[in-house]
Amino acid sequence: MTARGAAGRCPPTTWLGPRLLLTCLLVSTSVTEAVPEYCSHLIRDGHLTILQQLIDSQMQTSCKIPFEFVDQNQLNDRVCYLKKAFLLVQDIMEDTLRFKDNTPNANATMQLQELSIRLKSCFTKDDEEQDKACVRTFTETPLQLLEKIKNVFNETKNLLTNDWKVFSKNCSDSFAKCSSHGHGRQHVQHSDPQLPGFVFHLLVPSIILVLLAVGGLLFYRWKRRSHRELQTVDSPMEQPEDSPLTQDGERQVELPV
Repeated sequence: MTARGAAGRCPPTTWLGPRLLLTCLLVSTSVTEAVPEYCSHLIRDGHLTILQQLIDSQMQTSCKIPFEFVDQNQLNDRVCYLKKAFLLVQDIMEDTLRFKDNTPNANATMQLQELSIRLKSCFTKDDEEQDKACVRTFTETPLQLLEKIKNVFNETKNLLTNDWKVFSKNCSDSFAKCSSHGHGRQHVQHSDPQLPGFVFHLLVPSIILVLLAVGGLLFYRWKRRSHRELQTVDSPMEQPEDSPLTQDGERQVELPV
């Protein structure tokens, strides 16, 4: 049913009062925006095919990239999980998924970005202070990242097909639980993998320098001690110039033969 049919025909503006005219326009606008079928058919099979083609065109590599995504261990509610993941997917497509201009992959990414913009009206906003709740940094290959994105679009499509209002659910409470219980684990997961490497690169050179300094000191003391011992051994062998033995020798030389 069109907005005009749902709201009724507005009376002619020649005799319509200003307040009644404004009310009629507001009702017509609200009915136009609240089209029940609007979100249910936005994501089509063609969009999932585009994502699959992006996945198939990726080179198999061990190189990994960091990106922020929803931590399923912290967020069990599937609707809230997809609601949070959808916002993160938008950021990933804008900042991480970059291809050479005018290539099939670049054009495919642009189509998905346009789809995400249209889908925004299907998701209600929650508390902005919880934007980072239930989120942690993943380090995976581009192939794994694209598979995550495809799963988000696929599950979002299925839920919207069954209930176009499904993402109007308020997830503030779920995100708040994530912030209170899971945020600490998030920081641990961020820092723990980097801590051993940081400690290794910091401590090993320091230990080597200390060992070299101690070794040099010990060698210097050993060298000095050896030098003193040699002086002690050689000193009794040397006779002073004024010793009695030297004087007797001189006297013996002076005696006539």
